[in-house]
Amino acid sequence: MPLTHLNARGEAHMVDVADKPESRREASASGRIQMQPATLALLAEGGLPKGDVLATARIAGIQAAKRTHELIPLCHALALSKVAIDFRLDEAASCVEVTATCRLNGRTGVEMEALTAVSVACLTLYDMCKAVDREMEIGGIHLDTKSGGRSGDYRRDDAAVVPVAPIVTGEGSAGEVSVGNRCDIASPCVRVKCLAELRERLGVGDLSVPFDSLPSADVAGLKAALKALDSRYSLLDEGRVLCAVNQVMSADDTPITNEDEVAFFPPVTGG
Repeated sequence: MPLTHLNARGEAHMVDVADKPESRREASASGRIQMQPATLALLAEGGLPKGDVLATARIAGIQAAKRTHELIPLCHALALSKVAIDFRLDEAASCVEVTATCRLNGRTGVEMEALTAVSVACLTLYDMCKAVDREMEIGGIHLDTKSGGRSGDYRRDDAAVVPVAPIVTGEGSAGEVSVGNRCDIASPCVRVKCLAELRERLGVGDLSVPFDSLPSADVAGLKAALKALDSRYSLLDEGRVLCAVNQVMSADDTPITNEDEVAFFPPVTGG
């Protein structure tokens, strides 16, 4: 099978995908970061000096997926419709397993976006934990599945094994790890999460908002419903507060639907 990124003279070039039909493309990748058991315990307890480790790594992975074309020279700039980053704390192996899923309707696949998201999320976990453990090791990064496109579907041989341990959101109250579901009320609702500094200022980590209480089915309508519930949510109108719907960066006019997850958080800084 010839390499598509090489032309007839063996020179690297960007593949022209203009004539390909659009289709739904999705890819999942995973990796892990090994650490000392004490480091994993601190991460689980929210006791690391840089704060909300998993939330920061999740945002870093999402941003990396969206900017893959700036890192990998021959990748196309893609309008991703979904980037999801999940973490699983494996106490027996003393590691954090990271999974990324990317999706779009387009003319090229999203394997590199998923792999980049996992890689940067792992690097961010290292950065957030290195103050207490510089011997951490990142590895096992690979493509698990891909679907769509002319080459068809792919599933790694061991990708069919679904982990039985809970998927960790990293967005619970300070000092705890949250497993959490989406809506916890019977009627249609939107799950709202306030992360990092916002969680401390509002005193609320997550809540369910009835969907029919929104004056409009978008982020702006959700903000209005929250402010009607409690005036403290006026903090969400501060210019520095960011928003993500289903882990994709969003604005006030982004539409939302029943059982969507909407997160509000301050800008992520490193150092």
